[in-house]
Amino acid sequence: MSGFQLHFSSHPVYTPGDSCDVLVAMNAAALKANLKSLKKGGIIIANTDGFDAKNLRLANYPEGTNPLTDGSLDGYIVYEIDITKLTREALKDVDLGMKEKDRAKNMFVLGFLYWLYDRNMESTIHFLQQKFGKKPLILEGNLKALHAGYNYGDTTEAFTTRYRVDRAKMPRGTYRSITGNQALALGLIAASQKSGLPLFLGSYPITPASDILHELSKHKNFGVRTFQAEDEIAGISSAIGASYGGCMGVTTTSGPGMALKTEAMGLAVMLEIPLLIIDIQRGGPSTGLPTKTEQSDLLQAYYGRNGECPMPVIAAATPSDCFSAVYEAFRIAVQHMTPVIFLSDGYIANGAEPWRFPRAADLPPIEVKFKTQLDEGEEKFMPYQRDERYVRPWAVPGTPGLEHRIGGLEKQHITGNVSYDPDNHQLMVKLRQAKVDAVADDIPLQTIDSGPEKGDLLVLGWGSTYGAIKGAVKSLQAQGYAVAHAHLRYLRPFPKNLGEILRNYKQVLIPEINNGQLIKIIRDQFLIDAKGYHKIMGIPITKSELEEHIKSLLA
Repeated sequence: MSGFQLHFSSHPVYTPGDSCDVLVAMNAAALKANLKSLKKGGIIIANTDGFDAKNLRLANYPEGTNPLTDGSLDGYIVYEIDITKLTREALKDVDLGMKEKDRAKNMFVLGFLYWLYDRNMESTIHFLQQKFGKKPLILEGNLKALHAGYNYGDTTEAFTTRYRVDRAKMPRGTYRSITGNQALALGLIAASQKSGLPLFLGSYPITPASDILHELSKHKNFGVRTFQAEDEIAGISSAIGASYGGCMGVTTTSGPGMALKTEAMGLAVMLEIPLLIIDIQRGGPSTGLPTKTEQSDLLQAYYGRNGECPMPVIAAATPSDCFSAVYEAFRIAVQHMTPVIFLSDGYIANGAEPWRFPRAADLPPIEVKFKTQLDEGEEKFMPYQRDERYVRPWAVPGTPGLEHRIGGLEKQHITGNVSYDPDNHQLMVKLRQAKVDAVADDIPLQTIDSGPEKGDLLVLGWGSTYGAIKGAVKSLQAQGYAVAHAHLRYLRPFPKNLGEILRNYKQVLIPEINNGQLIKIIRDQFLIDAKGYHKIMGIPITKSELEEHIKSLLA
C-alpha cells in the first residue's frame, strides 16, 4: 500500500502536517491504516468499490463489518464515491485496457479535490502533457479522468461546500517543486560547473538513494558520468579512481551500503583526495526498514571506520536545502582535499517543497588548484607537503615530474612513502585530524534560526527534524515562551561558536529520529547536560508532539 500527503497553506509550510483535513481512501486497508492521521470532523473520500467483501477481509475487518455503514465514522464528513465505476465510465471511449483505465482513478480524485478547494488545474494539465506527450492515449485518459472528477464535484448536489486557501506570500522569483534527491543531483551538477571539475558518480542502487543515480544519468550534457557498479565496494572504488584522476568522485548509498564502503572510505582518507559519500539514511539495522526514515547513521558517519579515520560531515535540513548543502560539501572536499560525508534521509529524499532556484551567477565560486609542475627550487615532488591548512597538493596522474605512490598503507610525512615508523604514524593521525578540525575556520559561525540569544531552552536539531522543530518553537514563542531553535548543517567539525551558544540557555533539547546520537557527541565535546527526544518508528517527529514535550520540560 502506498500513499501521498500534501500540505498547502496561505502561510509558510514547514512540515507535511501532523494531521490531515482530507483523507482519500481508495480501499478499506487505506482507511484503516490512515484514519488515525485524520482530524476529527475531517473529510473522508471513500472509493466504495474498495470496500467490498474481499477488500474488507484483506484489511482484517471482522466479518460482516463495514466502516462505511457501521457508524464508526460518525465523527467525520464521509463522501462515498464509486471512483472506479465513474472513472471507467469517463474513459469508455478511450482505447485503453481496463488496467490502464483504473490507474486513472487518482486523476479523477485529483480533479474532484481541485473542485473542492477551488483551484486551477492548469499546472497539472501542463505536467500531464509534458509527461505523456509521446503517449497520446495515456494522456487522453488522464486528462479525461481529471476533468470528470472536477465536473462530478461541480454537478453533484451532494457537495455544497467548497474551500478557498489564499496564496502564500513568498519572496519573488521562479519556483519549482523539487524533491530532496532531485535538489541534491542539481547541486552536484552546479558545483561541477562552477568548479570546472567533471562529475563522476559510482553507485550501486539502494533505497532511498537510487533516484540520485537516475537523475544524474539524465544530464550527460553537463559532462556527468554515471556508473552503476556491481556492488557497493566497486561503486566507491570507482569514485576514488575518478577523484585520483582529476574528477570529482561521488558515491551514493544508504546505511547498509555505507557499512560496506568503510575500508574504501579509509583509503580515501589515507590518499587525502576529494570524495563525496552521500548517505540517504533509512530505518535499520541491517536492511531494516528500507522505505522508512531514520537519522540513525550519524555515529556511523563519525566513527564507523577502522582506525583513526576522520571526515567532515554535513547534513541537509529540507528537500530544497539539499542543493546548497551538497554544493558546500563539494566545496569543502575539493578545497580541503578530504572525503566528506553528506547526510540526508528518506523523509528529505522523497519529500518535495517549492524551491526558488538561483541563477548560476549568484552561486559562490569553487576554486580548484591542481599542482601542474615542480615549484622553483623544488627538486622532487613531495605529495604530503602541506600548506597552513594541512592540505596536500592535488596532482593528476600523468603530470611529468609529479609521480607519487598511492595506497592504504600508512604514508611517511611529506614523501608519501610507505612507513611503519610509530612516531610517523602518530604524527600522520594527528595531521589528518588537524586538517578536518581546520575546516571549522572555513565555515560560517552557528546562528539561531529563531528565538532569543539567551533563554530558558534551546532546541538543537540537525537534518530532517528542521520543520517540526521550527514549527513547534515558533508556536511556543507566540505563546510567550523563551525558547530558541538552532539547526546544525556542519556536524563535523562543529561551528566554532557552538559551545558558546549552548551555554547561553538553561536547558538544551536535542530531538532526533534515532535513539540519541547527536546528543552523545554534544555531551562529549561540550560537557552540556543536554536532554533528548527520540522517536524510532520510521516516521518523522511531529510538531504537536514536540511542542507538548517542550512544555513539559519548561513546566
